[in-house]
Amino acid sequence: MGLALGMRHVQGLFMLPMTSARGWGREEFALAIALQNLVWGIAQPFTGMMADRWGSRRVLAGACLLYGAGLYLMAHAATGVELALAGGLLIGLALSGTAFGTVYGALSRIVPPSRRSWALGLAGAVGGVGQFAMVPATQGLISALGWLVALVLIAFVLAFAAPLAYPLDDSAAARNGQQGGQSMRQAIAEALSHRGFWLLNLGFFACGFQLAFIAGHLPAYLTDKGLSANTGVAALAIVALANVGGIYVCGELGNVYRRKHLLAYLYLVRSAAMLLFATLPLSVGGVYVFAFVMGATWLGTVPLTNGLVSQVFGVRYISTLFGLVFVGHQLGGFLGVWLGGRVFDATGSYYIMWLASVVIGLIAAALHWPIDDRAIARVQPA
Repeated sequence: MGLALGMRHVQGLFMLPMTSARGWGREEFALAIALQNLVWGIAQPFTGMMADRWGSRRVLAGACLLYGAGLYLMAHAATGVELALAGGLLIGLALSGTAFGTVYGALSRIVPPSRRSWALGLAGAVGGVGQFAMVPATQGLISALGWLVALVLIAFVLAFAAPLAYPLDDSAAARNGQQGGQSMRQAIAEALSHRGFWLLNLGFFACGFQLAFIAGHLPAYLTDKGLSANTGVAALAIVALANVGGIYVCGELGNVYRRKHLLAYLYLVRSAAMLLFATLPLSVGGVYVFAFVMGATWLGTVPLTNGLVSQVFGVRYISTLFGLVFVGHQLGGFLGVWLGGRVFDATGSYYIMWLASVVIGLIAAALHWPIDDRAIARVQPA
């Protein structure tokens, strides 16, 4: 998960060198990454169904191989269409099997309820370490070998990571979950009829919008403002490093406080940070403070959201149900990264996107507060 999310985290480092070499506008690169977010979201429920039925490690291993293939083809894409198919379609499918939905679903089944938030937070923190390590490693490869060779090397690393999925064996728990009780179709229908499920989905839209915009466009934004490329690299590294602690702390806090309230506070903090960053004079120190605040709240939403879903609906079909919620996140991610490129090419500025991110975050905070987080009576509480 750390490698998969780490590569997603550093995609923005490839925007300027790749578009310059291929003669593309930023919108073409942004559209491919936006498609990646959309495909990831649409595929996540189906990948979750596969993990719920057959166990997670098969899904993880296959997705690692697909990820490697997508990166290799992305490196050799000669047109915007080829970039969209490789970096958008293939990597989007791969992310649905290597990231939160699959890994967190397995942990939710394996770990007892009393330790679940801690386990999800710890897994997210380990993934955050991978994200942090990928930033200087990727920039070093780009500087030393060029962006194309860097992408190819990372492709092989992802493909050869497939055996690392072997220890995550939840197949027995997945089989036991199929014996008697609620069917998958009934679980999905129950979730879709729950008002809180839709509020959670809408709120998660803001998370995807904000994170995809920043990860995809922050390095280019800082370069446009006259700061060095190293500042953008350092900012992404700080985001990833702060995320390690932030996601673990959020997982722990989810054992103590109501998760829906924690989620609302996270979106409020993010929105305030983005508003100040967009309106105050830009400085290197300010960039690093902003990166730290965003990193501390970066993926803390994921264990809290996953925990809230399992708290209300149980863990039998957690990969599937979290996958459905994740669709909202990725719709936001699609719009965040694509509109970033679209707005910049049209106006020469990201200012509108910063303000949109602030407003969407405030709406998300308001949507989480009225969620009914009581466990459904006929589902075994998580």
